[in-house]
Amino acid sequence: MTSTAKSPKEYLNKLPEDRKKAMNDLRDVILKHLPPGFEEGMLYGMIGYYVPKSVYEPGYHVGKEWTPLAFINIASQKNFIALYHSGIYADPDLLKWFKTEFPKHSKYKLNMGKSCVRFKKADAIPLDLVAELCRKMTPQEWVGVYESEIKK
Repeated sequence: MTSTAKSPKEYLNKLPEDRKKAMNDLRDVILKHLPPGFEEGMLYGMIGYYVPKSVYEPGYHVGKEWTPLAFINIASQKNFIALYHSGIYADPDLLKWFKTEFPKHSKYKLNMGKSCVRFKKADAIPLDLVAELCRKMTPQEWVGVYESEIKK
């Protein structure tokens, strides 16, 4: 479910009431714990955290138009809140760490795809784990992983 919102604040304001607190809390944790150098904006109809052009001029290698190199996106989908984290998709060690840590922070089973972690209960997002995950990779480290593992 993509949004036409032009800013993260507009995106959050358009959410149903039962999702606003969880999405605001998730955004606050990401903003507080993401290493300096990432920027926040709208990306792919979601709130995105990405490596700006000033840090990584080539941007994402797919598509006709220039796009910043996405790192984390968050979205309120129909049946869940999604956290898309490109680092856990591209870095097997980070994925292994996340899968090991998740049960220590949640009573629910991990529900994820390649980069998408789905939270079906808005009030059960393990914010402390998300905070730790955000701190695991700098923009420069993400660019290195991206270039060696994805943009081959």
